[in-house]
Amino acid sequence: MAKDSSFDIVSKVDLQEVLNGVDQALREIVNRYDFKDSGTTIELNKEEREITINTADDYKARAAKDVLLNKMVKRGVPLKALSNDEPEASGQRMLLKIKIQDGIPQEKAKDVVKYIKELGLKKIQASIQKDVVRVSGPKKDDLQEVMAALKAKDFGIDIQFDNYR
Repeated sequence: MAKDSSFDIVSKVDLQEVLNGVDQALREIVNRYDFKDSGTTIELNKEEREITINTADDYKARAAKDVLLNKMVKRGVPLKALSNDEPEASGQRMLLKIKIQDGIPQEKAKDVVKYIKELGLKKIQASIQKDVVRVSGPKKDDLQEVMAALKAKDFGIDIQFDNYR
């Protein structure tokens, strides 16, 4: 009897690369003339998985965010894993909080499972396990077809494939 093959659909971000990107962005901002005397800071809170940009005004907040995102791309951090919030006033300063996605949210996981079922491949099963979607089936070719279809579709989140067996 043939054993089912499977793979997991996950959404992971390497926090070390995020930290490196934050450090590089901060180094560039310290040396840029347009940020002189603005007291701009970028901080990573690993526990809450959040990056905070604290600066003098809206323009500098957006510019710092652009520098940060540029460094993240160079470090291989997917931009879909970072939320896109607007800067908010905090007294005389502007705060911009950027959330780092950890795992696949329930609503997105349901969309992924629904999409896999709509593909119409027989004997392919998709199940949600916390923040991971496991896809299994007897034929590896069918699983590879599911992977190709998922890569082509945009769910608004960054997805990777893991534990292919």
